[in-house]
Amino acid sequence: MLSVFKRLPWLHRALIAFFTALIVVALFLPDVQELDDGQDRLEVGKHYALTINNSAFPIGDEIPPTVVLKWEEHTVRSGESAALLFQRLGLSPRLLHELIYTNDDIKRQLSKLRPGDKLIFGFDENHDFIQLKRKINDYETFKITRTDDGFTSTWDKKEVDYQYNYAQAQISSNFWNAGIAAGLTANQIMELAGIFGWDIDFALDIRSGDSFQLLYQEKVVEGEVVGRGKIIAAIFKNQGDTFKAILDDKTGNYYDENGRAMKKAFLRSPLDFRRVTSNFNPTRRHPVTGKVRAHRGTDYAAPVGTPIWAAGDGIVQKSSYNQFNGNYVFIKHSNTYITKYLHLTKRTVKTGQRVKQGQTIGTLGGTGRVTGPHLHYEFLVNGVHKNPRTVKLPQSKSLTGQEKQTFLANAENRLNTLDRYSELLYANN
Repeated sequence: MLSVFKRLPWLHRALIAFFTALIVVALFLPDVQELDDGQDRLEVGKHYALTINNSAFPIGDEIPPTVVLKWEEHTVRSGESAALLFQRLGLSPRLLHELIYTNDDIKRQLSKLRPGDKLIFGFDENHDFIQLKRKINDYETFKITRTDDGFTSTWDKKEVDYQYNYAQAQISSNFWNAGIAAGLTANQIMELAGIFGWDIDFALDIRSGDSFQLLYQEKVVEGEVVGRGKIIAAIFKNQGDTFKAILDDKTGNYYDENGRAMKKAFLRSPLDFRRVTSNFNPTRRHPVTGKVRAHRGTDYAAPVGTPIWAAGDGIVQKSSYNQFNGNYVFIKHSNTYITKYLHLTKRTVKTGQRVKQGQTIGTLGGTGRVTGPHLHYEFLVNGVHKNPRTVKLPQSKSLTGQEKQTFLANAENRLNTLDRYSELLYANN
């Protein structure tokens, strides 16, 4: 009975305790003929005032804090800090000071507000601050609540489940449009290009008739899809070649069906895929001089200011300017490989600097002898110019031993799941 009593709401328990006390008085006190101190007798049936000592009836939970009577939602404006937001709402600097010095979680959440963030403030009948809620995502909300001793913070987290979903498309115009038509988000399209970006130059190599399939995660909260997770497995068919990639849960990296790393020592393309003005052509006629001369590289046309990435790890051999190359960067990756990047608007690395694959080394432009803004990219192997689109790239480290065996078993299951989704979709169509 005691355990059942403790599980009741605090108000119910208080009322039970109160009426229990009244019953005790009614049962026992009327039988007393005369009080020891000589006071008047208590009459049967007459109501007497009774003071109850709350401490004599411990009921477990403390009475909750003041109830919020009014909620207000406010959006963080551009350039607005927590101090400016509180000032706009008429909340005192002292309140903000007390909040951020309560604990590190509150300080962190209030110090990294971004434009567009929505905060919900709760106030009592006197418009005193009681609670603040900041929704982090569809399954996490951060709360700050006033207590008798100051403030406390909590995380309201809903359970997140995962399920598989599937998409496929055949490319007719370009990869981006095919991805949108397949129902992929912009992030998923870029993620897919990133997975296969060491094997396929998405700015140059995509052709009509190419196709892709992918199995990906969806995040589910309380039965509703609230977001998308990682790509689990994918197949890309490009110009007759088939590339497969499967996620390894332990490392978070992608490998092919044989456990070889998708990631290579070099990127096929040193920038986001866009339109391209000219391909690798050793007998190209120069657009300015009109003379036939070797065009030992690839030209990528993209908006001025587009970030240019280092194709691989290495050391900047030269970062400089001349009238022909404009702003240019040469990177030495080893005694075997050198990459060159010409006609940049600006350079963001210096000679002798060590760079990592994917690091921004400058921005696309039109400096030097050019007819329009573009990136001229060259790939040299042992001093000989190679077509960066087709040159064989050195492999990164692949899986071995037990890790490889575990991955291969998971890879087979995931590719089979992808096939089943494909067959189901085909049957429904």
